[in-house]
Parts: sequence; C-alpha cells; structure tokens
Amino acid sequence: MPLRSYKATSPGRRWMTRSTFEEITTDKPHKPLLEPMKRGSGRNNQGRVTVRHRGGGEKTHYRRIDFKRDKFGVPAKLATIEYDPNRSARIGLLHYRDGEKRYMLLPHGLKVGDIVISGPEAEARVGNAIPLANIPLGTTVHNIELVPGKGGQIVRSAGGAAQLLAKEGDYATLRLPSGEMRRVPLRCLATVGQVSNLDHENQSLGKAGRARHMGLRPEVRGVAMTPRDHPHGGGEGKSPTGMPPKTPWGKPAMGYRTRRGQKPNRLIVRSRHRKS
Repeated sequence: MPLRSYKATSPGRRWMTRSTFEEITTDKPHKPLLEPMKRGSGRNNQGRVTVRHRGGGEKTHYRRIDFKRDKFGVPAKLATIEYDPNRSARIGLLHYRDGEKRYMLLPHGLKVGDIVISGPEAEARVGNAIPLANIPLGTTVHNIELVPGKGGQIVRSAGGAAQLLAKEGDYATLRLPSGEMRRVPLRCLATVGQVSNLDHENQSLGKAGRARHMGLRPEVRGVAMTPRDHPHGGGEGKSPTGMPPKTPWGKPAMGYRTRRGQKPNRLIVRSRHRKS
C-alpha cells in the first residue's frame, strides 16, 4: 500500500501524498451493511460544542464492522477489499459459507479469495480470530477484546499490532503499540496479524482543504484574539502572552495537572507514560 506524490503544480500539491488505493477491489460498498451517519460537529446530546474545531466534512455512511467475529467454525472467503471513510484501516467483505456477509478489519497480507475462520479450533493464521489462550507466544495480534464476547476494542487503527508476551493464570500479557504492557483475560478473542494500510501514518495532507474534507476546522492562536476572547489576546502588534500559558477558559495550559486522581488499573503492568 505505497503512497503517491504529485508534481508541484500548486503550493498545496507540493508536499501532498496520498494512498495509491491499489489494494482496493471495489468502490461500491455492500448496501445492507450501511447505516446513515449524522455528523455531530463536536456537539454533545444537548447540542453544545464540547470539542472545538470540528464540523463540515464530506457526508459518509457508516459500515457495520464485525468486531466480535463470533461465527465460530464457519469458514468465510474474503470477497472484496474496500475503503472505509470512518477509519484509517481498510475493511474486507466476508462471504460466509452459510450465506451471511459481514465486514471485518482487513489484516495486512490478506488477499481476495483467502479463507478465514474464527473460534477456539482455528489455526493461528493471519485473519483468524482466536481466544488468546490458543494463540502461541510471540504472535502479533489486533482487534483485541477486553471483555469476553464484547468485541474488539483496542489495536484497530491502521498499522496497529500488539504482541502476545506471556500467559499466566487466567490472563495474557500483551505489549500494545503505545508501549503499554497490559493483562487481558485469556478467554478474549484477538485477530492474528497486523492491521492493514501501514503507510497511513506517512501521509501528508499538503493543504488545509483536505483537513476540511475530513471535518476538521481551523484553530486560531490565542495571541491573535482580543482580550475578551482569550487570556493571551490584546496588545499592540505582536505581543507576548505576559503570563504562564492559559487555556481559553483561564486554566493553566502547561505543566499544571488538571485531571483528578484516578484509581490505578490493576491490569496495566507497565504504563505507556513511563519513561524507559
């Protein structure tokens, strides 16, 4: 899944890169698995903006992804590889032997026509969903459940992969992409392999317009505002902030802890915040 660059016919094209999409086999999604999706634009259920700089963007339909992979023992053939506007990874349409069709997160290396299966009896091959108890140590996995039967919750973005390090008692120890070491119940399912679209992190948007297509709105610097709009605002010409950096609401922005103390998670063996 390499990236494509462009001739510098405009300033926005000069640094722009995008996927070649050469692995995509169809541009028409499976309609029964589509759902209408309303854009929230950063608003909560009361209509108030709780996340700034969101809004606009291209209209999309949601693709129902099978994160549970709970059709145990039923083989499925990968029929198509598709683009999903709602996530960084590619998705694949599975045709099960009993006639049902479902979308799955596409693992890296899986090709159209390959057969995948889920369940305790499945072999530890790319694309198969297996309980952690049945996966060999050192195997790379993704789409990992935290609660048995709830469906995969972690390691689902493009290029993501966790490594199974140990099994002890009722828990397996995984090293996550963030560097965190975490214990997960052995009964939880995980899909073997690495998530597809590895070059996603190397893409360069190149111009502000592509960010707007994604639903991202501009961010304005506080020093460019007026004093009534931001603590950093005001002054003649370019002015220093004149104070320790503040948020728009007057809270310290750097070095000051604003989060309440949280109970330590006993399942985290090593935090992703710990310096090595």
